[in-house]
Amino acid sequence: MEGTPIPVLTVPTAPYEDQRPTGGGGLRRPTAVFESQRNYLPNFVQSLLSSVDLRDRQGCTMVVGSDGRYFSKTAIEIVVQMAAANGIGRLVIGQNGILSTPAVSCIIRKIKAAGGIILTASHSPGGPGGEFGVKFEVANGGPAPDIVSDKIYQISKTLEEYTICPDLRVDLSRLGRQEFDLENKFKPFRVEIVDSVDIYLNLLRSVFDFSAIRNLLTGPNQIKIRIDAMNGVMGPYVRKILCDELGAPANSAINCIPLEDFGGQPPDPNLMYATALLEAMRGGEYGFGAAFDADGDRYMILGQNGFFVNASDSLAIIAANLSCIPYFCQKGVRGFGRSMPTSTALDK
Repeated sequence: MEGTPIPVLTVPTAPYEDQRPTGGGGLRRPTAVFESQRNYLPNFVQSLLSSVDLRDRQGCTMVVGSDGRYFSKTAIEIVVQMAAANGIGRLVIGQNGILSTPAVSCIIRKIKAAGGIILTASHSPGGPGGEFGVKFEVANGGPAPDIVSDKIYQISKTLEEYTICPDLRVDLSRLGRQEFDLENKFKPFRVEIVDSVDIYLNLLRSVFDFSAIRNLLTGPNQIKIRIDAMNGVMGPYVRKILCDELGAPANSAINCIPLEDFGGQPPDPNLMYATALLEAMRGGEYGFGAAFDADGDRYMILGQNGFFVNASDSLAIIAANLSCIPYFCQKGVRGFGRSMPTSTALDK
């Protein structure tokens, strides 16, 4: 933080009629819409920030992450510049902009942030010809409820201006704190770049029996696993947690480098697109396989010889074996999340 304070600008704009967030999916459009339509991203970010009451927004902390897809770094820069101009006091951002959706939820709850912005279009293709999206998580770490999404949409339809600090630049690669002096602001605006995996890994250590899992992956009766990150956000998590921490061989993990276009394939963990994993599992060498979507909040599980375990059954299996999970033994169980994929297997 040095030199002349960074200017805060108010920019005139015109509203768009199509910026209604779709629940947990947020706003998702072809990337070309965000790139080519004037102020399309700033308009939505302003609507999102304005949906937070001014008293709650001033000086608050928010978390920002992305799945690494094309346009993410440009979008993060805009989000940072607008958060600063709108009175946010502190942003916590994953190194190089990378944070999975579960990790954003974890950090929000850990540091008691006001919410989080995740730049992702989930399992949709990436690259210039793909899709881009913005979703908002609230203070409990969950997706914005309908009442918040509706408020964002109503603001977006009448928006006439947005505020931004266009000269503010953040180094996303450098871990640690960066501070910026802004015009008309009494306190400096602070950005903290954090390791993308560490805080989430610490949470998992408190939930699962890492010693038992490590023994399963490295002991005398070890099971061989194959994990496909599909060149999305989960690559660093798979490598650090399953390989480095729990001892799975490095070649257990494939497609672990986040790519802007996800290697040319939709990062959709299903039998149609996770073909490399499916073929490896069909050979019978591996006892457990899994693939993740781009932002890490959805998965596919395969058993030996490529046996497909649907989401209904995988959740039910966890529910039936809660005594193996230390967190639930200590804290108890408040309930299970039922959705379309989890169906009625839980009842059985």
